[in-house]
Amino acid sequence: MDPVPSSVRLTVREAVHTLSSSEDGGCIFSTLGSLKRYLGGTENPALPGEQEEFARVHFSAVLRCLVSKLNPDWLGLLPNGQLEELWASFFLEGPADQAFLVLMEALEDTPGPSFRLMKMARLLARFLKAGRMAAVMEGQCRQQAELAFPLLQEALLIKVVGLPDRLGNCLQHENLAEFFPQNYFPLLGEEAVRVLQAVVDSLRGGLDCSVSFVSQVVGKACVYGRQKEILGVLVPRLTALTQGSCLWQRVCWRLVECVPDRAMEAVLTGLVETAPGPQVLARLLGNLVLKSKKARFVMTQKLLFLQYRYTTPVLQSLLGYLAMDSQRRPLLALKELMETWGSSSAIRHAPLAQQCYVSKAVLICLAHLGDAELQDSRDELLASLMAGVKCRLDSSLPAVRRLGMVVAEVASARIHPEGPPLKFQYEEDELSCEMLALATPQPAADSPSEAGPPVAPVAAEAPDKQTVEGGVPQVRPQGSDSELDSDDEFVPYDMSGDQELKSGKVPMYVRDCVEALTTSEDWERWEAALRALEGLVVRSPAATREVSVELAQVLLHLEEKTSVAGFEGLRQRALVAVTITDPARVAEYLTSQFYAINYSLRQRMDILDVLALAAQELSRPGRFRRTSQCGSPGPTCPPSCTVAPTWRAVVDERIRRKTRRFSKGSSRQGPAGSPNEFNSVAGYFFFPLIQGFDRPLVTFDLLGDDQLVLGRLAHTLGALMYLAVNTTVAVSMGKALLEFVWALRFHGDTYVRRGLLSAVSSVLLSVPAERLLEDLPDELLEARSWLADVAEKDPDEDCRMLAVKALLLLEKLKDKLLPLSPP
Repeated sequence: MDPVPSSVRLTVREAVHTLSSSEDGGCIFSTLGSLKRYLGGTENPALPGEQEEFARVHFSAVLRCLVSKLNPDWLGLLPNGQLEELWASFFLEGPADQAFLVLMEALEDTPGPSFRLMKMARLLARFLKAGRMAAVMEGQCRQQAELAFPLLQEALLIKVVGLPDRLGNCLQHENLAEFFPQNYFPLLGEEAVRVLQAVVDSLRGGLDCSVSFVSQVVGKACVYGRQKEILGVLVPRLTALTQGSCLWQRVCWRLVECVPDRAMEAVLTGLVETAPGPQVLARLLGNLVLKSKKARFVMTQKLLFLQYRYTTPVLQSLLGYLAMDSQRRPLLALKELMETWGSSSAIRHAPLAQQCYVSKAVLICLAHLGDAELQDSRDELLASLMAGVKCRLDSSLPAVRRLGMVVAEVASARIHPEGPPLKFQYEEDELSCEMLALATPQPAADSPSEAGPPVAPVAAEAPDKQTVEGGVPQVRPQGSDSELDSDDEFVPYDMSGDQELKSGKVPMYVRDCVEALTTSEDWERWEAALRALEGLVVRSPAATREVSVELAQVLLHLEEKTSVAGFEGLRQRALVAVTITDPARVAEYLTSQFYAINYSLRQRMDILDVLALAAQELSRPGRFRRTSQCGSPGPTCPPSCTVAPTWRAVVDERIRRKTRRFSKGSSRQGPAGSPNEFNSVAGYFFFPLIQGFDRPLVTFDLLGDDQLVLGRLAHTLGALMYLAVNTTVAVSMGKALLEFVWALRFHGDTYVRRGLLSAVSSVLLSVPAERLLEDLPDELLEARSWLADVAEKDPDEDCRMLAVKALLLLEKLKDKLLPLSPP
């Protein structure tokens, strides 16, 4: 036998029947008024038990009935929008969770665009503006664990966090601004703060509450990638509320502890990025890293070793949080950081940005740890430090070498303070200054005088100045009895434009320079010969060709015997001038010496630099015409040669003023055509260099330890290939260079890979497109697959960028020679 239905059930059944069938506005209005009694807030509210039964059992059915009747005719049964306002009040004043679910369900089920869809969308916007989302979350926080409905909570969670996506799909181009993610998630953060405030008030009143649902909302929003929007509102508010309030701190700790493991990483990374410092992070997290294994892994492993996109302040905040408490202090992973920093494999395969990130973490940890804490693991730290320094000093990249020097100087002083300090010579840049500042403890400025810049001592600028700052008289040195004994009153003579007189005679011939550089013991004559050599070679090409190889040999082996300013530049320019004057013979000599024994790495790289610079000058347009016009000025040039241009300019100006022209063409002349001098000698520069790279010598192994020279060789070959554009030998050079690249494409050194990728681009730019597809089709296919792999997987950012550029050149080549077939 069925139980007797309650009066609330009978009333609701009769009201739903009336709403579904009646077309009388007054009857509908009175029916809705009778149902409104069960929501409270009226003059004659229903009993509390009846209100509870209505909210728990019948409210969703009533809302669905109201949604089904929504149309313009139904709302127009009463004037002035009375029926619409009463209809909306059920969604805005009843149980928030049920109203929200019914609205979302109706919006997703209503095809659009339509009147009903836009009315419900605007009602949902009013729902959000009225703060009803806080009521949705607060209702779940106040439920006891045994009364909670997991399925209802899961449905609410999905729809609360996914509201922007769902409404965007429903409304399409008619979407409202309130539902945009950049507007909705900050609102959700504000509502979460209101819920937490209600939880704190309940706890103060002795009532139990749970923040689990808010934790799930924040976690899911962060997983969706909205950390910046929601935490950008939540963290500043919680920072102010937790200052000086233990209860608020405990609520925040519980808020993060209840975040599901699948969302813990997203929440923690967002908090670490948003928190303004380690103190705030400690107030928000507490000892979370000690309670949660997931949080410990994220904070001590993933954020330090597996990711490197965070800024230096974020890294300082993270490590400062770990160092603030004695229980968290053992989690500072200095030993593991030093092992990673000293790993040769990590140095070879990790990108430079990650190496900088780990280096900064090492220096920050060293600044936080004391001498006693470092003493226990000194030997392991020193071993990792020395291994890392050795590997970095062997690197081909200057930035990696400089990184090793900076960290070695700071770390050795902290780990082994009693030993001799390590000192390196390197050029300071922005990164090195930042890293040195990380290792320097910043003193707290307790007063404005301490925080201000130091006052520099005032120098005695005027000779008659008798006092310094503060009115203290200057103390004269002993022995100066009067002002006449001092030389301060004499104005120093300006000698800035004076030149040092040279007793040696400047050589006038190339052979004299060769003799002076090889046999002279007169250092002034030796320096004068070196300074004059480049000009003599340019002015006397015939005399230079007679001794070109001998002169190149002298310059290649020349060592600095005195402190000559700019010695390396003078030597290099002279060697380049000799190579340009007699390119075939000198290039043949230099390339043969590149693979010879008993040469230093510096000399071999000098050879590569000279060949590249000479090839660049030989391939420059118009060089032949300029060279032919550039004769020897001669020491006996008549004085009138400097006066002729003056009177000629006067005559030309008079003719121009007195001549009438009806049309005037362009006065600028185009550049005169001239042959490319590098065309006939490109093979002398290129092929001897590329032939012997895989044959190791006793003192020289390009495929072994001498990877710096190998990288320079790859860059030089690419430059020579680029300069050989439009030459007859370009196709043969391109084929040989692609074979060279293919043999070394998996090299572990970053500098070498950069050179190889540049070489591929040079081939694509220099070899005619038709010849590429005719003579090198297989090489291009192989290069394409390799370039795509490098662009996706190479750890170095520059290598990825070079690979992308080469791929774009290949695409342009394909589009040029393989046009789309007609439809």
